[in-house]
Amino acid sequence: MTFYSEIKPIITPNRIVSLVPSQTELLFDLGLEQCIIGVTKFCVHPSHLRKEKKVVGGTKQVHFDKIKALKPDIILCNHEENTKEMVEELSKIAPVHISDIQCLKDNNQLISDYGKIFNKEDKSKKIVDAILHEKDLYEKYILNKPPKKVGYLIWSNPWMAVGRDTFINHMLELNNFKNVFANQTRYPEIDINNLPDLDLLLLSSEPYPFKDKHIEEIPLPKEKIMFVNGEYFSWYGSRIKDSFDYFKSII
Repeated sequence: MTFYSEIKPIITPNRIVSLVPSQTELLFDLGLEQCIIGVTKFCVHPSHLRKEKKVVGGTKQVHFDKIKALKPDIILCNHEENTKEMVEELSKIAPVHISDIQCLKDNNQLISDYGKIFNKEDKSKKIVDAILHEKDLYEKYILNKPPKKVGYLIWSNPWMAVGRDTFINHMLELNNFKNVFANQTRYPEIDINNLPDLDLLLLSSEPYPFKDKHIEEIPLPKEKIMFVNGEYFSWYGSRIKDSFDYFKSII
């Protein structure tokens, strides 16, 4: 297998297949739109990319023949989003770069790495600087806000929450939220009728699109349940710089 970290290309890759929606958005913000040749059906930001680029599948299943026909210089994956089997097969087509993001430090390192890989170091530095600036302002904003005990749900039937060692849990901590499932596995299945004591139950917009009807199935007062935009909790990359304004709106 050939992974990007193991090779030193002579030229900058300029034919990119991105199999992670948040990383696709990052490429666009780095000014690499013209280099993107393949995306997933979930790469919704910016919305016009799916109309102009080749859609090669989802994040868990792709059409290897379509990717091979594109003759990419590099394929961008993520440790959590894409399966090991998929990555192994993709490595037969082109060098694969695999991100592994669990915190903001990892996120900023990825942005810097993309700057070096794609010769966009000035733009990557501006994005990282903007994230650090917004994070600093937000930390001051919530400094005296009381912590809240929360649960963050990502699926229904079965009901699933976010646990430890996840990027979402890290983002919850940035909000001074105490995750009541932080002592469990990364994405534990839970009993919705036997919830821990909490102040708020957050229903994410993705990967499962929670609706008003789901509130009726949850044995909590409605004022303890809140819908949240999952992109601002789970999408790493350049979107993080805008997440802090969103967090202010829900705090």
